[in-house]
Amino acid sequence: LPVVVVADATEALGQLAKHSIEGLRADGELTVIAITGSVGKTTVKDLAADLLSGEAETVWPPNSYNNEVGVPLTALRAVESTHFLVLEMGARSIGNLAYLTSLIRPDIAVELAVGTAHSGVFGSIENTARAKAELVESLTAGSTAVLNADDTRVSAMREVLAPDVSTLWFSQRESLPEWVGEDDRVVRGTSVSTDSSGHPTFTLTLPGEEPRDVRLALIGEHHVGNALAAAAIAHACGVTTKSIVTTLSTSSAASRWRMELIDSPSGVTVLNDAYNANPESMRASLKTLASMGRGDEETSPRRTFAVLGEMLELGDESVSAHSAIGELVVRLNITRTIVVGEGAKPIFNAANLEGSWGNEAAWVATASEAKDLLNAELAPGDIVLFKSSRDAGLRYLGDEIAGVSGAQ
Repeated sequence: LPVVVVADATEALGQLAKHSIEGLRADGELTVIAITGSVGKTTVKDLAADLLSGEAETVWPPNSYNNEVGVPLTALRAVESTHFLVLEMGARSIGNLAYLTSLIRPDIAVELAVGTAHSGVFGSIENTARAKAELVESLTAGSTAVLNADDTRVSAMREVLAPDVSTLWFSQRESLPEWVGEDDRVVRGTSVSTDSSGHPTFTLTLPGEEPRDVRLALIGEHHVGNALAAAAIAHACGVTTKSIVTTLSTSSAASRWRMELIDSPSGVTVLNDAYNANPESMRASLKTLASMGRGDEETSPRRTFAVLGEMLELGDESVSAHSAIGELVVRLNITRTIVVGEGAKPIFNAANLEGSWGNEAAWVATASEAKDLLNAELAPGDIVLFKSSRDAGLRYLGDEIAGVSGAQ
């Protein structure tokens, strides 16, 4: 078989993808959408893919293919008939996104949020913002920047846009921030609420369109912002309001272990969100769990269990970030919190100091010990959340408790 020998396989892969996309752009009508942010990238990618694939041939990555290998591999799946290429772009250091966009320049760049994820790697949230801004800095005249108006660090990125790059904001505030101009285009989500099953509802208003009510198929109020970002992408690509509303109301997260809701054969409801974790996503998941447990006029309150593991790459902020989560589980009145692993122990310690008593909070060293506790305590009707960074392995424990076939 023929063999091509190169000095650097990763660099060669990137150049191959760059050449391929340049050729497709010259020959067809390819629109490249790139998405970044400290949280929400994969969910927005999945939603955008659902919204666009109903309009024209669309290519998007499986799972979280968002680095210098995954992005070129995804791009190389595009062919002459591909109309939309949706890319998820991650950054682990300053310069990562500049490199990725030098290979594949986006027509639409989406900035979701700047948070504390990977703060131990970047050194500060300011460095995180600087790294994320590289995506919109790559845009050229005629391109579109989709920016989160509710995030001050994202909104500041409008200052680095090249001339003739248009801005499309998204916001879920009832009153728009002062930096959004009166004539600016905004995708808005207002009157947000969550029902006892965890599904958020809101009023969606697209630029120049009448407001429409939406009930997301996704679980968790924090997904409203993700839905607005995806709706902004679709709107920029010419998708109709009717199609956007219909798809958002039926689209569930395609990637596993991201607010994945499973009703187990034992009668326990499992909320498996343990693919990754940072302080922002941990808080959002816990608030969703508490909301689902409260019940409403039609459903009775339910016991809530939170199985929490370590949030990695937080650097010097790790202890304080985990402690804040421990305080939150007490304030949310979570029935039972099981903390897994040495790195997550500050959650347990803080829960006790905040006012947890008796057996409300427990710490165990391993997922196996957590499984034993759950098997002894869970009853039909209970809701249990699994949340941690990947390396903690709690997503597999969630699968076991849910009775998912092939759980590891």
